Amino acid sequence: MKVVQVGCGKMSAYSMRYVLERKGELVGAYDVSDKIIGKDIAEIIGCAPTGVTVEHIDQLDASLKRLQPEIAIITTKSLVASIYPVVEILAKNHVNVVSICEELFYSWDSNPTVSKKMDDIAKEYGITITGSGYQDVSWGSMVTALAATAASIKTIHGISSYNLEDYGLETAAMHGAGLNTEEFKEQILEVNNVSQEEQDALIAKGTFLPGYMWPVNGWVASALDLHVTKISQRAEATTYSTDLYSNTLQKNIPAGQPTGLRTIVTSETEEGITIITECIGRVFSPDEKDVNEWIIKGEPDMRFVMENPATVEMTCACAVNRLPDIIAAAPGYITSEKMPCLTFKRRFK
Repeated sequence: MKVVQVGCGKMSAYSMRYVLERKGELVGAYDVSDKIIGKDIAEIIGCAPTGVTVEHIDQLDASLKRLQPEIAIITTKSLVASIYPVVEILAKNHVNVVSICEELFYSWDSNPTVSKKMDDIAKEYGITITGSGYQDVSWGSMVTALAATAASIKTIHGISSYNLEDYGLETAAMHGAGLNTEEFKEQILEVNNVSQEEQDALIAKGTFLPGYMWPVNGWVASALDLHVTKISQRAEATTYSTDLYSNTLQKNIPAGQPTGLRTIVTSETEEGITIITECIGRVFSPDEKDVNEWIIKGEPDMRFVMENPATVEMTCACAVNRLPDIIAAAPGYITSEKMPCLTFKRRFK
């Protein structure tokens, strides 16, 4: 299997290593940073020299024509509109695509325009485009497997929390951590909390900003053959009862002031089952930990919890283990609930 890597930041150190460990042939890597362009990918992975050097993304088209890979791994941005220009180049060179782009997991509900463009170009050039990563199992097939043990279901409720201290200043700023209440309202809430009519208009224009777990609602609904009648998103500040010091922000967050952001997505369905997901990114107190929790209300009530999931490693492993399924799939933008359940691949055939 000939693979190229698009985006050579932190995540690529894992995804490229996992490809090599499965005896995949990593033939190309691309980025925009002058700090790594021209370097052997071994300097990113931490292995013996490979002879493969990082090229500028501007060279992608010419490089693909020379290398003729089967599939590309994209580890760059979170929205499908942002990655589409690269996806288009890959498709026109007959290269299959997997990306950890959060929205790509199921973008039909948040950006149907770009989703259709991806589906059309993939079918035109005979390739498959898929979103994968941590959510493929931890927010996907684990949830539907648990649902399979129910006699009846009223609600499916997922809660994922993570410590902003682990993700740097830019991510903390996106979540409004350290802003005062008024600043948080103006900069975060007024952008995220729009009316249903405004939301529908933004989706139609392709400018809606979905929360990280928005795509999960659509994926789970599709996997369970549920038909969504309404989907809404609401954001609110997280706070803490005492002062918290943030090493990332290098400041103290006073008690009661925003420590981060909770985004809640609710999907109502024709079948009467409600899907709710909460994505919570905040500066943790000393006794808190990352949690992935799912609760199903029905007959019977069920709950499972993962504490301190290794999200970076799991994200990259899921994407890499998904590669053979994508190459074998029918052409189009194919979301992973339409593929076989993800399994561990010790070695690529």
